[in-house]
Amino acid sequence: MTTDIWSWVHDTHRQLAESGQHRLADALAEIAGHAVDGRNEQLDAMFPEALASARALELPWVEVFLRHWRLQNLLNKRHQGEAAMAEAVSLLEFAHREETAACPQSVCAVQDFTICHANIDGPGYVPERLAVLEEALQRVEPARACFDCLSREYADTLEDDGRPADALTHLDRAETRIAAAGERVSLSFAHSRASALHRLGRHQDALDVYDTAERAYVAAGNRPDDDDRRKLAVGRALQFAALGRTGPALEQLPDAEEADRYPDIRHRWSAAVELLAAAGEFDNDAALGARLASWAGELDTAGSHRPCLDLVLRAGRLALARGAREVALTLARTGGRKLGQLRRTDGVAEQVAALRAAAEALPRPELPVPAEELAQWLAEHRPDPETGADLLAAALALGERPDTVLVVNLAGALGSLGHTRAVAELAWAQLELDPGHAYLTGMLGQLLIDAEDGEGVDRLATRLTAAGEPSDAHWLRARWAAAQGRWEEVGEQCAAVLAHSPEALNTRRLAAAAATRRGEHAEAQRLYEDLLAHALDPAEAGPDDAHRTVQEPDLWHLVTAATANRDWAAVRAAGARIGIEFDTDSGPVEEEWQLIELRVPRANGTTTDLPALRTGPATARVLPVLGEDLDLNHGDIVVFSPAVLNDRPEPGSAEDGEWRPVFELLTLLDPAGYTTYWIDGGRPDEDDWYALRDALRAAGHAVWVYSGDQYRITDPGGDEDGLPGIYAAIGVPPTSTAARADALLTELTAHLAHPLAWPALAEAAGADTARHRRIVDDYDL
Repeated sequence: MTTDIWSWVHDTHRQLAESGQHRLADALAEIAGHAVDGRNEQLDAMFPEALASARALELPWVEVFLRHWRLQNLLNKRHQGEAAMAEAVSLLEFAHREETAACPQSVCAVQDFTICHANIDGPGYVPERLAVLEEALQRVEPARACFDCLSREYADTLEDDGRPADALTHLDRAETRIAAAGERVSLSFAHSRASALHRLGRHQDALDVYDTAERAYVAAGNRPDDDDRRKLAVGRALQFAALGRTGPALEQLPDAEEADRYPDIRHRWSAAVELLAAAGEFDNDAALGARLASWAGELDTAGSHRPCLDLVLRAGRLALARGAREVALTLARTGGRKLGQLRRTDGVAEQVAALRAAAEALPRPELPVPAEELAQWLAEHRPDPETGADLLAAALALGERPDTVLVVNLAGALGSLGHTRAVAELAWAQLELDPGHAYLTGMLGQLLIDAEDGEGVDRLATRLTAAGEPSDAHWLRARWAAAQGRWEEVGEQCAAVLAHSPEALNTRRLAAAAATRRGEHAEAQRLYEDLLAHALDPAEAGPDDAHRTVQEPDLWHLVTAATANRDWAAVRAAGARIGIEFDTDSGPVEEEWQLIELRVPRANGTTTDLPALRTGPATARVLPVLGEDLDLNHGDIVVFSPAVLNDRPEPGSAEDGEWRPVFELLTLLDPAGYTTYWIDGGRPDEDDWYALRDALRAAGHAVWVYSGDQYRITDPGGDEDGLPGIYAAIGVPPTSTAARADALLTELTAHLAHPLAWPALAEAAGADTARHRRIVDDYDL
């Protein structure tokens, strides 16, 4: 197999673009970058449509490519284990079918398969991983990038088997074969080598490996990106910390917030921090414990059992060092559960047992007040959560039967420290003893939703129904469906709640929000108006009835739904209750309020903020001329959601004068019908450009310049500095045609010293495009 994957990607991208499959072509070009750089939201938004297109066009090689890079993201950036196993197995089978076996990316499905097993239990699956990797390496030439990847994966497997010296030997042989094939090892090769050296205690050698690899990478004309810099920094921080060189370690260590954002650096980050904390150079406090516990919880949910256990043990050692007894015991219990999900427990089982024994040996604190008064004392004195957890556990140990109030408080303390799964287990156990406790039930329901525990939600809802609380059961299911974005189900469950509890206001709020998400604006309006009918008048409400009154956001949401539904009378009526004064008494609301920004989705899954003119409480007119990556264009009237997405700067500050509120696009109300074409070329002088722009606008066209002062184009006259250029979008209104726009532009630009080109517009107009192609070639546009 000799096909170069990136040559194939380039050729396939060109073929897709030429055949009009621009979105699939863009996905092919962008998905690997999204996967490697951890742009998860963009990847998740792009992948389903791209995969569906590849299947519809019967492009199995493209399907393999797309699925592989999504799996790389799930496995390496999100550290999924069992959560990704079904897809890893499916892709491995698909990539070895007759129609895909020759695809240059098909062998990468082997790597995905082995990484997934490593995340679940690397040491436990060593034989299977080595077997499949050996078979794959035999059929991959050393000149291919896949040989580099598979060799690193093989070395990682040897490390998991406790053989770091053999891993180094394997990497040496692989590098020799890659060099003999005329290629260089990747920068990632250094991480595998440094990992083996770290396990051998050769920390300075590991630092030297990083330095040598980075120099070679730069000398070859490459430039480390943000992902490279993060990984190199955290790798160096770990080696410096292991050498006791805490100053350089702290300089290299990424911020904790960066480790929050990028899970693939967490293992080395936490290992470095444990060493730094032991040296007294990093705060071993409850905040660190909560961070590590939350990371372990993510791994737990993803089914990455071995990495989860490794992190739990590290967090447990740190908890012991700061004397956090209940947290250490909680981690030991989590570790014990994880042992039951591993195939190979030698070494780690002993560590879990040692953690539990050491935690139990820590002294229990003395209670400052009798156990029955502890909850009130904690509310008044507010100690740190770990101290509170230890006090509550000590109080519970005194009684024969756990007191629900103390259990709820302990659950709150452990929950704030990141132990979501343990809190749920605590709540379940107490619910067996106190099944009718409403607060305990509500707390457990929210915990299950936050933990994305669908089985637990179903179990609790079934229990509520059996206990004669069907309304609470449907409300729990409605909130769970909302958390999962299943808006049709939200509506069904809310309707069931209202059948049992017709006065419920929050249920109507959630049902209306779900209707809005479904694009059913008339239903949303009906629900908000129904809410107003069932709510109390604030003037008549007592001090305990605030939750039963209409809130201002309810009125804003009603305005928005009525606007999308074109019920202008309802818009005006609800607006009047908020205090909005309209220019007219009836008819559509179309005024000029203020400049705002609209946050809208792009085709590739990202969002962008567009300038717009607000024309009413929930409407705006789009100002720029836009390309095909957005489903809006100049002049379109849209409806936006009422919540402001950005904070206003300090009043009177320089930033305050430039500030514009940002709102989320909800729906298109009235399309203006503009069609976008692009002009490119040498920038006219200021007077000529303004004359051209004004003439186009006078003819009903829209103009929006995208280039800045930095945009320069090639000078056919030979000036090496080039020429200032201009790149702008022209919006052709529905009252005109491409032919008229082409003729107008031809007339208006005939006298310019440097011509402008608009090949797509000329082609749409049926005009001669040869002149435009010459301009593109001459000016290298």
